[in-house]
Amino acid sequence: MTMKAVLATRYGSPDVLELRDIPKPTPKPGEVLVKVHTAVVGPSDTAFRKGDPFIVRLMFGLTKPRNPIQGTEFSGVVESIGEGVNDYKPGDAVMGMGFSSHAEYVTLAAKGTLCHKPANVSYEAAVGICDGAATAMTFLKQVADVKPGQRVLINGASGAVGAYGVQIAKYLGAHVTGVCSGKNVELVRSLGADEMIDYTATDFTLSGQTYDVVFDAVGKSSFGKCRRILTPKGLYLTTVPTLGMLGGLIRSRFTTQKAKFATAGLMQTPESLRHLMALAEKGVLRPVIDRRYPLAQAADAHRYVDSERKRGNVILTVAG
Repeated sequence: MTMKAVLATRYGSPDVLELRDIPKPTPKPGEVLVKVHTAVVGPSDTAFRKGDPFIVRLMFGLTKPRNPIQGTEFSGVVESIGEGVNDYKPGDAVMGMGFSSHAEYVTLAAKGTLCHKPANVSYEAAVGICDGAATAMTFLKQVADVKPGQRVLINGASGAVGAYGVQIAKYLGAHVTGVCSGKNVELVRSLGADEMIDYTATDFTLSGQTYDVVFDAVGKSSFGKCRRILTPKGLYLTTVPTLGMLGGLIRSRFTTQKAKFATAGLMQTPESLRHLMALAEKGVLRPVIDRRYPLAQAADAHRYVDSERKRGNVILTVAG
């Protein structure tokens, strides 16, 4: 049997993406086969497609992607299970992270980054939260260990990571300043931001305010620029692994102010996903869905993400 999947056999623009019929996978011992309902297209997906920043090529293929099937986050229904799987059964609604999710079916280890989807959380809400909130929680809780009363600034507060970052920082008890364009101010304020800065009118690094944590969720600033708004022991976080970021990491070793980066996707566990789903189930985290595209229009979804105009998540509707 075959299935449809989005492939990139070389790095480049969205034009390299192809919708193909490929063999439908079969779960091996210890694996589950998931019928994908929804997936997301975000900056990490476009980075894998472009092979930029260069660290992507070092990790996933120097001249072309080693795994051409696109996508990482998904939600769907367990279709079948391999030998030895006890935690899941056919018909279970699930969400998780695994390569090759821009396809009608995906296989992954049952003990991998996978969890059950709560009944009151939709498939697209689950995958959207899996996309942005997982990264934001890693940076704000595991890396920064944000405490109640701390002042946190989030640059790119209307994006997939930033929108959930605002909600998570508030959940952790912080006073949150969101940085976004003027057209997104009300959205970010509705997510819980205490103060807003319109970057089209004001350079947030010249605001005169100081923060315990600056979370650059879009990687558009730098440790050097943000040092003036960090407290003496303040922390600058960035999601984008550029050469400039590496320089900031090195410089911060010699100062009380620090710069940190984390490979958030590789740090996720079933427990971290279950925690996010519990917060979604309680209404602490709510999804921010911008646009929806069918799987066949994945290239258009990539173009929209590349435009850097999206708010929250861009969803791929695969089934259901």
